[in-house]
Amino acid sequence: MRATSTALTPYRAAVDPLRRADHRAARLRRVAPAPRVVAKGLESFGGSNAASSGGSLGRRNARRAHPKIVPISNARRTVAKNVVLQANDVEDGEELTALDANKPYTPPHALPGDPSSPTHDKSSRHHQDLVSNHIVHQISTEPSTGTLASCNRNLALEMVRVTESAAVAAARWLGKGDKMAADGAAVRAMRQALMHVDFSGRVVIGEGEKDDAPMLHNGELVGTGVEPVAEIAVDPIDGTTLVAGGRNGAVSVIAIAERGALFDPGPAFYMDKLVVGPAAVGHVDITRSPTVNVHAIARALKKPVSEVTCVVLDRDRHVGLVEELRMAGARIKLISDGDVEAAIAVCDPESGVDALFGIGGTPEGVIAAAAIRCMGGEIQGQLWVRSPEEAAACRAAGADPMRVLRTNDLCGGEEVFFTVTGISDGDLLDGVNFHDFGATTHSYIMRAPSGTIRYMKTYHRWKDRMAQTNKLQDSLTGGGAFKL
Repeated sequence: MRATSTALTPYRAAVDPLRRADHRAARLRRVAPAPRVVAKGLESFGGSNAASSGGSLGRRNARRAHPKIVPISNARRTVAKNVVLQANDVEDGEELTALDANKPYTPPHALPGDPSSPTHDKSSRHHQDLVSNHIVHQISTEPSTGTLASCNRNLALEMVRVTESAAVAAARWLGKGDKMAADGAAVRAMRQALMHVDFSGRVVIGEGEKDDAPMLHNGELVGTGVEPVAEIAVDPIDGTTLVAGGRNGAVSVIAIAERGALFDPGPAFYMDKLVVGPAAVGHVDITRSPTVNVHAIARALKKPVSEVTCVVLDRDRHVGLVEELRMAGARIKLISDGDVEAAIAVCDPESGVDALFGIGGTPEGVIAAAAIRCMGGEIQGQLWVRSPEEAAACRAAGADPMRVLRTNDLCGGEEVFFTVTGISDGDLLDGVNFHDFGATTHSYIMRAPSGTIRYMKTYHRWKDRMAQTNKLQDSLTGGGAFKL
């Protein structure tokens, strides 16, 4: 028989005072004690099996993390009914936290201890416990000093959840003819996911001004406010028209670099671009004619011009460009939208695309430059102004339309991270597929200067998780006082 220790375990230290208070109140009221556990995150500490069966791994992690964190198995023994389940958007790794059920639930950025919270009380033992154990998790307004180069983390591995969230939200609108609804859903999902990443980010190329979106504007701060400090360029949907029309090639992308490393396009909305893969780096010059560059690419790739495939946006402004490439003998692939996906595909030897020519969005060029730098390719660009007024505005902002912008001009710095997730099927990635258990997504995760490129296929099993949530809620409440 196991000996019983008189010392309080972390679990007992957290729960016993609440239990004794409940029983004292119950004797006075002669009613059953009220539960005092808020269950937040039903797959904590080792996955759904550990959460549902109370495995030893889940108990050990819970006791080490914080004295107020209770494994789900202990919570089931403690609470018989009327448990409050906060299970919306449950993510792996969230905690089951014991809080006072008589206090209103507050989100992570407004926990007790936050001066902006109505429940703030610095003298309370609850506040002291939260602060001493670093549980208060809020956006800091103080400037951080840590850089990406000094951070021993691959931030792109965390950002893939951001692009996955945006891609799944956008994919629900595939082919429904409403590009504004699709873009709005992707923007909201991306911003919500960004606010949970541990970094201090500032949006330098955002979605708000370009597509009249309600958030992710230039200059907006995202993340939890801790180190490292970074700039981000986002495009929740590259190819909103593709999503609305149910066509291929739409992706969700995000690029991360050091402060001051990403080119600020300012008032320049368009850029003339030339993109080549690693084998043709140093062999092209955007100031030369497309014919000269196509022959240079063919020599670098050691194949005839007739086998060189060039991607061009299908626009009226490219009629002359397409005709010249045809006369040079090159193969041409016209795309209606999505030149970020096309620029990345140029650097993928399995895509069958060798170069990208033509005028596209300047923000998309900067985003693509981050991926091209990670993949070892090359992008050259010149700002394309549509009027003398726009040219004057560019010069006033310090941007010379005649200057040739190269890869490091568009995306510099020591560390660069890039993540892209497919929304609809394309040359680069498969799109989001919905299943009876949830969905699958396909992503590339890149980093420079290491040149590491990871391909990730993710199974999102939220329907299984919701079934487990409902089953657990029934067992805790004695038969379903409510349904999630």
